[in-house]
Amino acid sequence: MVRDRLVPWVLADVDLGDSTLEIGPGYGANMGALLDKTPRLTAVEIDGPMARQLQAAYGHRARVIHGDGTDTGLPADEFSSVVCFTMLHHVPTARLQDKLFVEAFRVLAPGGVFAGSDSVDSRWFRIAHFRDTCNPVSPTTLPERLRQAGFHNVHVDVKGSNQRWRAVKP
Repeated sequence: MVRDRLVPWVLADVDLGDSTLEIGPGYGANMGALLDKTPRLTAVEIDGPMARQLQAAYGHRARVIHGDGTDTGLPADEFSSVVCFTMLHHVPTARLQDKLFVEAFRVLAPGGVFAGSDSVDSRWFRIAHFRDTCNPVSPTTLPERLRQAGFHNVHVDVKGSNQRWRAVKP
């Protein structure tokens, strides 16, 4: 599903360029699909055991960093693209989500694209996250939040229970 539907939908008409950062890859479902779409893939995962699993699975083809997507420690203007898939709702506060947007902007080279997806808020979505962090991002407020982080050419689309976004660093 990830390789055949989610990643193609999110990245339709997106040029990842030669160096991509994935923030919050989780167990790595998207990493497998991204490896064939970008020459250099770096992933930042906040969960230590998950980062070690990703290193074991993908370390021969990607750089995996155990770190925080809101403060990666990576150089500014380093990546041609930054992506994140179905993870923003796990960031516990809007302030931290906005900090993640600012960090994505910082590590992107001028002209780079920030693209991603997440679920749209619903009762069923919240039930599925019972006893888990669930802080959905509204597709109505997301464009302005990305602009506040410095992005231009912001586009947010909703399809069913999912949203995708694209934004460019000028």
